[in-house]
Parts: sequence; structure tokens; C-alpha cells
Amino acid sequence: MSIAVPVPRAAVQLADLGPVAQLRAGRLPRRLVQLYVGLWLYGVSLALMVLGDIGLAPWDVLHSGFVRHVPITLGQAVVLFSFVVLVLWIPLREKPGLGTISNAIVVGLSADATLAMFDAPDGLAARIALMVGGIVLCGLATALYIGAQLGRGPRDGLMTGLHRRTGLSIRLVRTGLEVAVVAIGLVLGGTLGLGTVVFALTIGPITQWMMPWFLVDLES
Repeated sequence: MSIAVPVPRAAVQLADLGPVAQLRAGRLPRRLVQLYVGLWLYGVSLALMVLGDIGLAPWDVLHSGFVRHVPITLGQAVVLFSFVVLVLWIPLREKPGLGTISNAIVVGLSADATLAMFDAPDGLAARIALMVGGIVLCGLATALYIGAQLGRGPRDGLMTGLHRRTGLSIRLVRTGLEVAVVAIGLVLGGTLGLGTVVFALTIGPITQWMMPWFLVDLES
């Protein structure tokens, strides 16, 4: 008697769709909810690392340095720099989607709302917990919003656009961008610390681990 062997289901892949095709693809209500939950949690994760005060993600080193010199909040700086980065998309011929524009706005609003609700703790253990929690939550949030397949965030699009136009590897382009924004942020007085290093080393693996849980299959 023969034994039927189950055939493993093919892994879901990120689709390469334009802005309109992204909206016309299947399962849109679920994807919209997932997108906005992910973006809101991304802003919360940023705020947790700020409250922990042991170092910020590379781009947030820049944001935190910038707000030392202008009368705006950290979340407003996130929004401002998101649109500055989108201007840089133009020569790269990147096309923004709903997720791109939403990313530019929602993350900053969420970060400011979270920071307005909580005070920074004094104890080191609590601050370390906030740092670790912020990094893990950022990985989860990234998997959620990217898995919704509604467009890259401004900074991710800058990275992939430079990769396409220069022929350099994603790793090299990302490293170059993050070193540049950290350097500028430090000159402006931004917050660099252990959390920055831990974030840089772990956010990729955490996101990759969680991505299969939330990557929406557009063909189902």
C-alpha cells in the first residue's frame, strides 16, 4: 500500500507590484488593518527606545539630534525626514504606495502619542527592558507592515532605489546610509548608545524570523 506524502506549500513571496496593483490585489481589508497596526506599533517601538535612553535606532539618532536645534517633537521630525527622503526617491524613480505615505505619517504620530503617555523610568533594569522590548516590537511591526504588501517605507525605498541605480549590494547600501545618518545625528547631538548597536545587529534577524507569520499571500 502506498503512503501519500504531503507536498509542502510553497513559501509566500513579497510581490513586486505598483501602487495601483497593490490595492487591487486580494485580501485588502486584512492587509489594511495589518498595515496600520504595524505602522502604529513601529512608532510605539521607537518611543520605547527613547524612554529606555540606552541608544536609538540609526535613523532615530538623526531625528533626536535634529530636534535639539528646532522647536518640533521627535515624531514630527520622523514625519519631516520621511518626506525629505521621499523627495530623494524622485531621481531614483521609486514609486510610493499607500504604505509608503502612511508610513511617513503614522509612525511619527504614534511615537509622539506614546511619549506623551509615559515617563522615562529611573531604574537601569526597566530601561534595558524598554530597549529590548522596543527592538523586538520594531521587528514585529516591520514584519506586519511589510507583510501587508502595500508599499515600502520611505527609508527602505531609498535603500532599494540606491541598490538598483548603483548596483551595490543591499547590505552595503544599508550600511552606508545608516553610518551616514548616525554620523550626522551625532554631530547634531543625537542619542547613540548600546541600544543602537543591539538594534543594528538584531533587527534584521528578528524581522526575518517573524516575516513568515505575517506575509500575506496575495494569490489565495
